[in-house]
Amino acid sequence: MKTPRSTLGHTKGRIAEDQALFFLQSNGLRLIERNYRCRYGEIDLIMEDGRAIVFVEVRYRGSIRFGGALESVDRRKQAKLLASAANFLREKRMDRPARFDVAALAPEDGGLAVKWVKDAFQAA
Repeated sequence: MKTPRSTLGHTKGRIAEDQALFFLQSNGLRLIERNYRCRYGEIDLIMEDGRAIVFVEVRYRGSIRFGGALESVDRRKQAKLLASAANFLREKRMDRPARFDVAALAPEDGGLAVKWVKDAFQAA
């Protein structure tokens, strides 16, 4: 029996998210929350870097045929992340510096390579 495409995509996404989390933790960040959901959208990883709250969008691309992982975080996605982050900060009553990072993953040498872009975009 074949695995449905959506289940396979979810599995790959979860593996990429696990890899990104491990990578970021090994670079000194601490996990606050994973897969935060609200009416504005979802934030893959919410982490702490010193005093800063870091909202991390994890993107996996098996191929660059339709554009790379970094390019997929377009203005529309950024707007959803900004609204979700503002909701999180209000909900948790946090008044701390925040930034938006992207962890872009792609297959490399039988594993996954992580490209970490700190402060990938700003609130307008």
